Amino acid sequence: MRFFYDIGIRIYWLLAWIISPWNRKAGLWIKGRRKCLEGLQLAFAPEDRVIWFHCASLGEFEQGRPVIEATRSRFPGHKILLSFFSPSGYEKRKSYAGADYVMYLPLDTRRNAIRMLSALQLEMVLFIKYEFWYHFLKQLKSRGVPVFLISGNFRREQIFFKWYGGWYRSFLEFITHIFVQKENSEQLLAQIGISRVSVAGDTRFDRVKKVSETEYRNKALEEFARGSDVIVAGSTWEKDEEILEQAFRAMPEQTRWIIAPHELSEAHLGQMKKHFPESLFFTEIGEKIPSGTRVIIVDTIGHLSYLYRYGTLAYIGGGFGKGIHNILEAATYGQPIIFGPVYRNFIEAVELVSLGGAYPVEDSDDLLSTIHQQLQDRDLLKTSSETAAKYVTERLGATSKIVEDLCKKTDVNMF
Repeated sequence: MRFFYDIGIRIYWLLAWIISPWNRKAGLWIKGRRKCLEGLQLAFAPEDRVIWFHCASLGEFEQGRPVIEATRSRFPGHKILLSFFSPSGYEKRKSYAGADYVMYLPLDTRRNAIRMLSALQLEMVLFIKYEFWYHFLKQLKSRGVPVFLISGNFRREQIFFKWYGGWYRSFLEFITHIFVQKENSEQLLAQIGISRVSVAGDTRFDRVKKVSETEYRNKALEEFARGSDVIVAGSTWEKDEEILEQAFRAMPEQTRWIIAPHELSEAHLGQMKKHFPESLFFTEIGEKIPSGTRVIIVDTIGHLSYLYRYGTLAYIGGGFGKGIHNILEAATYGQPIIFGPVYRNFIEAVELVSLGGAYPVEDSDDLLSTIHQQLQDRDLLKTSSETAAKYVTERLGATSKIVEDLCKKTDVNMF
């Protein structure tokens, strides 16, 4: 099985290399790995004690970020290495100040694993949520480096739980301890003999709560939102924007909109301006937003999680495609949340729908009806808002639990 794994890894690299001249993401993926190991050797001195965090992409980074920052505080004498598999994570967080060095994860080959680990004095390694790389895990195990998976989320359809998944189950044996989000993950792992598991919860709740409590002031936006109902639409895709445009045209002029599209290309932002007249880009905001402006189009990265605080309702994009984006960033502010029909793989969305804090919609008519229902029934709006906020506050604490357990399960000296 390892033979086929190694062949598959190399075929993946070859395909990425072939399409890289035409595919920007593939090009970044290939280019970013060319000299990543050389850069690593320059980033750390031989005597540096290093804690390594690895994330697949941006979403996993946000999940692990509270633990990275708590670890930095708890182990001040250590350096932090942060790696990504995907360009969508690395390119957006390559300047993250919470790490001493940010890099692409080298291709998972035995040679790369040996080269990378030989260049570091690793004290422990934390993989976020989904990442399982055979050669890195095996080499870490052979070197006696503690390896932890945090915010793990396991499903029965994963290969670990199939009759033919025995070799892949060996990956889990290399991990010192697994922190999972839910009890059902712990139960699934127990069925295949993995017992070094504990339920810690979801660190994203800690992250969004911290952001909501962070001071953020924009006087022009405060004035824009004052006395009006504001709908904040985050991480929207083209289909989301189509139904939002229809709702926008049907809503009263006094309703305000803040829309943060997922795609920030110049061409797409230009189309957004056409579809949403009386709009202003976020980067164009001065001391005062011109009267008559109904829509703020967020043409930057990194502000959305703060902008939800100006909203009355939140719409989360992605639900007409592969799946919705982060709904907790809005829920922490106590806003009813609306999204498209593709949400059932996201447990927080399923739970919030059942509790009455979130509302899936099928089309523009459904969206408009849901918005009207919330804004016209203020008691319902209040109840939905309180439900969303309570959902977050009742699930805080995963970060502190994980970090405390890390201290108990390792011999790492804090200083």
